[in-house]
Amino acid sequence: MMLTQREREIIALLRRDPLAGPQAIADALGTTRAAVNVHLSNLGKKGAILGRGYILREENAVVVVGGANVDVKVRSLAPVRQRTSNPGRAGTTAGGVGRNIAENLARLGTPTHLIAAVGRDPAGERLLAETAAAGVRLDHVHRSAHPTGTYTAVLDADGDLVVAVADMAATEALAPEDLHPARELIAHADMLVLDGNLPAGVLAHAMDVAHTADVPVVMDPVSAPKAALLAPLLTARRPLLALTPNLDELRALLGHPVGDSEVEVTAAAATLHARGVRHVWVRLGARGSVLSTAGGDAMFLTAPPAEVADVTGAGDAMLAAFVHALLAGGESLDAARYGHAAAALTVASPATVRPDLTPRLIEDTLTKPTGPAAETGTTAPTAPNGPDAAASSGDLTDPLTKPTGPDAEAAPTAPTAPTAPNGPDAAASSGDLTNASAQPSRTV
Repeated sequence: MMLTQREREIIALLRRDPLAGPQAIADALGTTRAAVNVHLSNLGKKGAILGRGYILREENAVVVVGGANVDVKVRSLAPVRQRTSNPGRAGTTAGGVGRNIAENLARLGTPTHLIAAVGRDPAGERLLAETAAAGVRLDHVHRSAHPTGTYTAVLDADGDLVVAVADMAATEALAPEDLHPARELIAHADMLVLDGNLPAGVLAHAMDVAHTADVPVVMDPVSAPKAALLAPLLTARRPLLALTPNLDELRALLGHPVGDSEVEVTAAAATLHARGVRHVWVRLGARGSVLSTAGGDAMFLTAPPAEVADVTGAGDAMLAAFVHALLAGGESLDAARYGHAAAALTVASPATVRPDLTPRLIEDTLTKPTGPAAETGTTAPTAPNGPDAAASSGDLTDPLTKPTGPDAEAAPTAPTAPTAPNGPDAAASSGDLTNASAQPSRTV
């Protein structure tokens, strides 16, 4: 964090005595109370202290910029019949991709700030209250003239998404200048997470602030239409630590068809590496994911069967757990496994964000034996050059690909196998990625 000498002195005093007042700090430093108040204000803007009481900024803090909605979920009691009334049950919860990611991070113990647009209405007040109660910091939420966003999802009897409709006017009206009060907060974050629902101008502005301050950025494209809009932002001058598309979004990001073979998926990821993306994490629905790292191998992670209560929010949990694990010092492949476990736990819960999600719960899931079908982390073949480059080395066709509109994104369920072995066994082929578990999705 870039602090002045006087600011560092104040932080040192507050670490010794968090309850020290401005006058006590001024006396200790031989300066005036007015000068101390100015420094404290600046430290608050930089995110080094958090509100009154001078709570110091914790390490591994994340800023999430994205959507915050009220989710309305309706579930049919029997297989859905089109174009007629279906008996079911309905409920509302706090939602939005960015907000869900922030809540998952907070529940995992990562200090998290959310920047989002919320209306000045009762729905917005409820949304903020529930999000704050989960531990998310909301000092930089923008209060919009538009109503708080809503996401209405219709689920069939087994919990799979049938259709969804999103009203994202508040998020769509967010402008780069609305982020100006949070510039210092972003610049001093340990990681920035961006939700692809944001307008392109807001995404570009946030990426530029982060790049200038050397803050790593993780971005979720959310849907194929949104991915197409953000594709021009992916350049080497705006590097990303990680990008998390599914196959449809991968095609939209590149602007051309990408086949379902292992070779073509890894070759597509290599194109994004050349555009400044270090980790390309391609979600393959119920089968798992492919994690491709610039300068390294592409690794396949399979997803074991999971008991599905509700698929909504699994992708958000997956990304949040991935970020949490990276900040804790984990390698990218281990962080991806951690994300898979969080996704599996989330689809097993009726809640969009599982309220009992903890690192211990995820770790227990990762160490639970599930048999040889759950082995993860095998190396994908490198895409060959020349005439053989178009040859398929395996069928990655995913009949459960998530909806491609702006309303939902799917994420794979989680492996619960022990960590893949090192040595010669770690290079075993993962030719068959088929998995029978239902595919989770998440809100916008």
